[in-house]
Amino acid sequence: QVQLVESGGGLAQTGGSLRLSCVVSGLAFNGYAMSWYRQAPGKERELVATIPMVGPATYADSVKGRFTISRNHAKNTMYMQMNSLKSEDTAVYFCYLKRDLSREYWGQGTQVTVSS
Repeated sequence: QVQLVESGGGLAQTGGSLRLSCVVSGLAFNGYAMSWYRQAPGKERELVATIPMVGPATYADSVKGRFTISRNHAKNTMYMQMNSLKSEDTAVYFCYLKRDLSREYWGQGTQVTVSS
């Protein structure tokens, strides 16, 4: 059974930092691209960042230069370092893995709240 479990969310002040983690179990993590999404209250879920198996990561314009996605294959874990946090970064953050056309997996989400 494939599971994605996020952690690291919480409360931060404007300008502060948080580091999210997503542990993957049940499959060989290093064979797939992975992504972070977020969903703010009353808004649609949006793609924040993607890290491929090889090559550079990609980011939403709203987080470029502030967020950094990374992965540790030995630990089957994906991370997202979030710096210079803004109030508009407040959302539930989800990790995501697409295995093939018919199988995709989401974590349960971790809440990030940024207050001034």
